[in-house]
Amino acid sequence: MMSNPDIKIRAIVTGSTGMVGEGVLQECLQHPQVEAVLVINRKPCGVSHPKLKEIIHADFFDISPVASQLIGYNACFFCLGVSSIGMKEPEYYKLTYTLTMHIAQTLSSLNPGMTFCYVSGGSTDSTEKGKMMWARVKGKTENDLAKLPFKQEYNFRPGMMKPAKGAKNVLRYYKYFSWLYPLFRALGMASTIAELGRAMINSVLYGYKTRILEIKDIITLAGEN
Repeated sequence: MMSNPDIKIRAIVTGSTGMVGEGVLQECLQHPQVEAVLVINRKPCGVSHPKLKEIIHADFFDISPVASQLIGYNACFFCLGVSSIGMKEPEYYKLTYTLTMHIAQTLSSLNPGMTFCYVSGGSTDSTEKGKMMWARVKGKTENDLAKLPFKQEYNFRPGMMKPAKGAKNVLRYYKYFSWLYPLFRALGMASTIAELGRAMINSVLYGYKTRILEIKDIITLAGEN
């Protein structure tokens, strides 16, 4: 499939100081049809590029002070997230559902032509009734994002992800199980972060047949060109 060369992506990327967001940001900076990237962080991401603009903002539960700088973008790659390990449900709910919805609601009101891509997780519970706390919260987040007036909204459910060589923000525990990546890949349970980034970009350029993308969908969409 050929993309429309007239489509230019202006993307907002959250979570670029984390492992996933860093990889997605790099894919955006390298892609010829991404003309501008805005990152919103609590601390500097340490990346300099002609396409890149950075906003430092401490309170992600209130982005109204910077709302005027968020206008004019047609994509958001939402890579901000926390692990549920050691968290009680109210805290995880606030940092996952409440925070995501606040940002998404603001962006949908400012940019109704936007494609919103949310990094969810494998085994997310769309029924919101399962036994796993994090999966219920992620499921509710996915479900309620679909109700917002975006042009398109996609939920990416990756499994194990391999960071790019030279990545600075690799999770500390990744080195202990990185050797398992070839096995997980062979079993269809893993992708690279670069593939996730390309799949997000391609969702804006081409769209996709379903708004929930499992690992096989991510790999398929990443290969569209």
